[in-house]
Amino acid sequence: MHSFDKDADAAAVDAVLDYARERLLMDPVPLDRSRSESELVEMVGQTITAEGLGHDRTMELFVDTLAQACLSTDHPGYLSFIPCAPTREAAAFDVVVGASSIYGGSWLEGAGAVYAENQTLRWVADLAGMPQSAGGVFVPGGTVGNLSALVAARHTARARALASGSGDRPYRIAATDNAHSSVVSMAAVMDAEVVGVPVDDLLRMTGPALRRVVEEHGPETFFAVVATSGTTNFGVVDDLAGVAEVCREFGIWFHVDGAYGGAGLAAPSVRPLFDGIEHADSFIVDPHKWLFAPFDCCALLYREPELARAAHTQHAGYLDVLTASPEWNPTDYSIGLTRRVRGLPLWFSLAVHGTDAYVEAIESTLAVTRHAAAEIERRPYLELVRDPDLSVVVFRRHGWSPADYQAWTDRMLEDDFAFVVPTTFRGEVLTRFAVVNPMTTKEHVSAILDTMAPLS
Repeated sequence: MHSFDKDADAAAVDAVLDYARERLLMDPVPLDRSRSESELVEMVGQTITAEGLGHDRTMELFVDTLAQACLSTDHPGYLSFIPCAPTREAAAFDVVVGASSIYGGSWLEGAGAVYAENQTLRWVADLAGMPQSAGGVFVPGGTVGNLSALVAARHTARARALASGSGDRPYRIAATDNAHSSVVSMAAVMDAEVVGVPVDDLLRMTGPALRRVVEEHGPETFFAVVATSGTTNFGVVDDLAGVAEVCREFGIWFHVDGAYGGAGLAAPSVRPLFDGIEHADSFIVDPHKWLFAPFDCCALLYREPELARAAHTQHAGYLDVLTASPEWNPTDYSIGLTRRVRGLPLWFSLAVHGTDAYVEAIESTLAVTRHAAAEIERRPYLELVRDPDLSVVVFRRHGWSPADYQAWTDRMLEDDFAFVVPTTFRGEVLTRFAVVNPMTTKEHVSAILDTMAPLS
């Protein structure tokens, strides 16, 4: 299997790269549709066999059936969840990453790649106004990013409590019910308790509300506050300046989850919403969401990376050559040791296009979002639930039941036109657009809204 056969290996590699090239150059991309397991059993059958199917048959099954049973998250009509719309350069370079067998956990083994990733992280840190001492690592996604940051936060809080002789073991995290689901999940993994902070009329965590909660439960019991810069369901940006002030007052780690919305830092039209983020002790943003990188990629940054290093560095005899070195080893700053250089596709695209092009692309999606909100407001059969902070628009269709929303979703997907699924908020079924693809046009959004019009 690993022996070299020039002709056979070239044919297999060419088959894969030819498909990758064709997919990368599609315009437009197909939306495609999901399939049931029974359908796939009938259409594909068993693919893992003792003898192997060979590259021709295996590629045929993938191209003709399996790939078409996956929704294209980069389709301009894919407006559900948070889409992924990588630049062609970023997606193409992901092939290079896979082909190069680079281990990205240490400087010793991946110095060139880590250097490029660190320059990319520096750009993100500068957008947030973090100090020159800031640094971090690219991890698989927001869940791992949040977990890694919270582990560092708890380690730091308990170390300080031990040094002060207080004997406290902080075990609480403060967050709102709008925080990402990973916060509750990660608290369970850590055996920590999440204390809810009531939101204001704009669905934000504010400094005064946080202060009341912290004082009620005891500042010494908290090791972190998780604020959000762009909630998944509504795109809400919390009162980061107010939250940061309370965290500084009580000496609590200030973590900002910007997995979706953090890319808005690059857009001058919404940058003021993020004021206060410069005080964060840790911050995440997922480039596969709104910074046009392929799955999977989360940038995790720390104000004081040494605090994270103290929490995350793994020790073993065979690792001494790495842990004893002064170089930047990415695995010292997050959960996990084995590491892919998942930041390189973003680096390549940024280096090719320049940061101004990213600003322009993000602003273009915000313009489409504002158009969508205006179109909703002018149509009597629709109602905007909340003015968008960023690029998520939540709205209701008057007179529709949950079944109506689902039927509408199914029709548009069947027509290969758009993918817009329902959401819920405070017990009500609604729907939403998440606009992060610069190829999503105002005309396409208006056409989707037209399909919700009452029959004349």
